Amino acid sequence: MSAQTPVGTKFMTLERHIIEGEREHPGATGSFTSLLHSLSLAAKLIWREVTKAGLVNILGKTDRMNISGDVIKKLDEFADQTIYRAMDHGGDLCVMASEENEDILQIPDDYPHGRYVLIYDPLDGSGNIDANVTIGTIFSVYARVTESGMGTIEDVLQPGHRQVAAGYLLFGSSMMFVYCTGHGVHGFTLDPSVGEFILSHENIRIPKRGSIYSVNEGNVDRWNPNMQRYIRWLKEEDQATGRPYSSRYIGSLVADVHRTMLYGGIYCYPGDTKNHNGKLRLMYENNPLAFIIENAGGAASDGRRRILDIKPTSLHQRVPLYIGSRDDVRTAEEFLAGMK
Repeated sequence: MSAQTPVGTKFMTLERHIIEGEREHPGATGSFTSLLHSLSLAAKLIWREVTKAGLVNILGKTDRMNISGDVIKKLDEFADQTIYRAMDHGGDLCVMASEENEDILQIPDDYPHGRYVLIYDPLDGSGNIDANVTIGTIFSVYARVTESGMGTIEDVLQPGHRQVAAGYLLFGSSMMFVYCTGHGVHGFTLDPSVGEFILSHENIRIPKRGSIYSVNEGNVDRWNPNMQRYIRWLKEEDQATGRPYSSRYIGSLVADVHRTMLYGGIYCYPGDTKNHNGKLRLMYENNPLAFIIENAGGAASDGRRRILDIKPTSLHQRVPLYIGSRDDVRTAEEFLAGMK
């Protein structure tokens, strides 16, 4: 008897969660559900390779470079191709865009073209691959703005507030699928014994203020004076404001932001004298993570304006990022504006 599931306990898988969400929209066609299901399949395939990467010579670099001038890691390339191949034939998408590719990715002519757009960073944190540090995949979904047929750059270059869904996958000590459709943020952990994502973090809420900051302080000498003052302020002792803050920096964006969402605080990637707009991409990283954090009760800014309100001008546009607890982000904006 003790091994039986208690009466009233809801056994919630990712697929069941998606289907139950679809039932709340009577006019749904099932296309969005199909899209997320295909993504979860791609996630499992990538996870399979991540877990055995050191055994099959998949770690290391290829001889190709991406649009940003970074040498593409072998696992990046596998993740990029896996997501595209899992998503190109289902009839749910009209176009895709990947951080690893200079231009938009068209759906092959012999497959139907759907009503959604997928934008993804196939393997965030790839610089940590060889060190076996947590890495992940980030994705963003939009409804197309063109009427029909093949998708265009216009369908892709939409401001973040128009996202209909966003999420990320974490490949660490366990695998997680975190997603949001504008109605809460939910995390599912893969149970490898049954091959199912099981709800482990329901309706995640970020604290209004935290006690952790995350930033690469190796760049401190290139920051503007206001940013330098903000970090010094976080380190000062003041019991009334919960300072000093603790410093935590993994160097894998998706892992740093996931921790920030669970525990509160702020993650910063400012611009500096070398990279005026920082290194993070608006479309592939900042928008989806901002959508998730805002739906968890937090905030995301480029230092002076809401990330989700920025109208993108190019596929690989970069903007600074300050993301996390609402009060922490507001305080950072005040420092950056010279108000503190």
